[in-house]
Amino acid sequence: MPTVRKTPLRQCIACRELKEKKAMLRIVKNAEGKIFLDFSGKANGRGAYICDNPDCIKKLKKSRLIDRVFSCKVDDSVYAAIEEEYFGGQG
Repeated sequence: MPTVRKTPLRQCIACRELKEKKAMLRIVKNAEGKIFLDFSGKANGRGAYICDNPDCIKKLKKSRLIDRVFSCKVDDSVYAAIEEEYFGGQG
């Protein structure tokens, strides 16, 4: 009988919904303290997941969710950089 692999699920830090890991974006805080969007999903560091959804990306900044997840003060430029990477200058 073949073994069936479970699909990894992750919870969005904005809307709190459980979704498949590959359908979400990963935000990473690496050993140097740099915080960025990890499109590969393989960067070293502590990760948090967020839906690939403009509303969740906007809530990320509005509620300063990265500060909470990584238990540190995150500069506004980090939020702006994540929005810029996600929206590509259109949002």
